Amino acid sequence: MHNYLEFEKSVADLDGQVRELRSLGDNDNSVDVGEEISRLEAKASQALVDIYKKLTPWQKTQVARHPDRPHFSDYVAGFIDDFTPLAGDRKFSEDHAVQAGFGRFGGQSIAVIGHEKGNDTKSRLKHNFGMARPEGYRKAVRVLKLAERFDIPVLSLVDTTGAYPGIGAEERGQAEAIARSTETCLNLKVPMVSVIIGEGGSGGAIAIAAANRVLMLQHSIYSVISPEGAASILWRDSTRAKDAATNMKITASDIMELGVIDAIIEEPTGGAHRDPKSTIEATRQAIRAAFLELADSTGDELQKSRRDKFMAIGRNL
Repeated sequence: MHNYLEFEKSVADLDGQVRELRSLGDNDNSVDVGEEISRLEAKASQALVDIYKKLTPWQKTQVARHPDRPHFSDYVAGFIDDFTPLAGDRKFSEDHAVQAGFGRFGGQSIAVIGHEKGNDTKSRLKHNFGMARPEGYRKAVRVLKLAERFDIPVLSLVDTTGAYPGIGAEERGQAEAIARSTETCLNLKVPMVSVIIGEGGSGGAIAIAAANRVLMLQHSIYSVISPEGAASILWRDSTRAKDAATNMKITASDIMELGVIDAIIEEPTGGAHRDPKSTIEATRQAIRAAFLELADSTGDELQKSRRDKFMAIGRNL
């Protein structure tokens, strides 16, 4: 059973008919439902293709937020061997929204940093729905500096609506922590690749995404603020999030056209949540290709090209 999005109702209805026919066939062997099941399955598959060919920005936002979409832990389990997480920022506490540590990618050492949203109620509460507090970004800085010290490349996996805006987070210097993390990314002298795997929201995303190569899954979103937040500011009405999403240029194709990202990773028809395994494999291959492109660059070249890349964004618009 899939968790269907509201715009997938026609597919949900067809899949429901298929399940009913399968149940009928299982309970009554005298009824041949195979041909009808095949017809309905083909119709459902085509309906899914048709829907995903013309997704609106708001529909893509819903896909990017799908609860069954692969998260940080799924990607790490899929292609990072011997992952050893590090905890704490050595200043205040541990933040579970940002996960960071070291492992091996294709046999080579790698530092991995990313947002974890969780996949059920308990884990979502533990990880604060992927919204990091200052401690998470200070932990990221700690791992980034360790990676540079030992000449280890960095991979970041971004999936957050934005940094946590709570009073405690602000009291402990949320903005400063995000700025320091962004600065550390820009100054690294080791290769860094970032992938937007779901939501790339505001400074909470860019804090670990100022990389040499920024990749983005096809149905992810990347923006300076969430559609709901933009609607609240522009129209004082968060229910107009659909209008905000339409006008904000937040989809992968829009972001690619603006020159903010370097490549788009295609997702299976119906989104990453329908085939997490193939999505994770496609992401692995794209990451590998990105690191290969950076393999012959010196530390100074990596730092300069990264800084130049981000300073150039928006100049030619």
